[in-house]
Amino acid sequence: MNSISRRGFVVSAAAAGAAFGLDGPLEFVSAANAQRAPDAGAKGFAKFKVGDWNVTTIYDGIWEKAHDPGFIKNASVDETKAALKAGGLTEEHVPITFTVTVVEKDGQTIMFDSGTGGQLSPKAGLLAKENLQAAGIDAAKISKIVVTHYHPDHIFGLMAKDTNAQVFPNAEILVPEAEHKYWSAPDLIEKLPEARRGAAKRIQATLSTWKNVKPVADSAEAAPGIKSLNTNGHTPGHTAYELASGNAKLIVTGDLTNIPAIFVKNPGWHAVFDADAALAEKNRRALFERAVAEGAILTGYHWGMPGAGTIKKDGNGYALVPVTAS
Repeated sequence: MNSISRRGFVVSAAAAGAAFGLDGPLEFVSAANAQRAPDAGAKGFAKFKVGDWNVTTIYDGIWEKAHDPGFIKNASVDETKAALKAGGLTEEHVPITFTVTVVEKDGQTIMFDSGTGGQLSPKAGLLAKENLQAAGIDAAKISKIVVTHYHPDHIFGLMAKDTNAQVFPNAEILVPEAEHKYWSAPDLIEKLPEARRGAAKRIQATLSTWKNVKPVADSAEAAPGIKSLNTNGHTPGHTAYELASGNAKLIVTGDLTNIPAIFVKNPGWHAVFDADAALAEKNRRALFERAVAEGAILTGYHWGMPGAGTIKKDGNGYALVPVTAS
């Protein structure tokens, strides 16, 4: 049986696999004890410009993950707590936030990833419930949804919880070709441990069959002015996206890193969520070096709010300098 504590509940290995593609249990904090991310801001969104692109980052919620010695493969819980404290964050748990990027230009509204759909953590799902509307974005006018990878916290917002019906049926869904091929393979489910089959089954029942899904090759243009960048490692087809406007550049990084205080500062730390940690680190460092050289603005899915900034070198690692947003 699952053990239930005052502060949270432990989900089964099968549920953990369905949520994040892992083999072991996870602990989620109950709604009564969960708190809004301290940097989410009262509005739940932030706006700024990159050249001609109007950019909005939207807060979807938080998972207050219990400390776990397996979370970072090459760092201890004490080192994790120290990194969180140095970054001005709580040490009591790992505050993993979810932040979606939306860009607007030439009458088009394009969203990167779709949030959790309120299906993974009691304090997530705010994108659909309140913050998208609060940011002045009409969900019905989202013309394209560009996906970085198929982890459930990035795609469950595309599908209704109980029916798998499309939440954005009129939007074109652009997905990384390699990622789509991996998860859609007919023999994948049988190859996976039982605990990881739930997510694959759901993907094959939805994204693998929906007619409005379009795979995008590495380095190809996902949409006018939006180029895909191979950042594999976190998943087999994890992809970032580059948007240029004049001399200005925005890169939507997805899960190139998790929390900046931990993984931007320590780019060599390997999170349990990375399928190929060495490749993930290689691509993380390469993109950060490029971002430093070019002065690009980056957004990160687990960066909290404002969820965007420039990267600078900081000792043996890097630091995120948040954008000034309205």
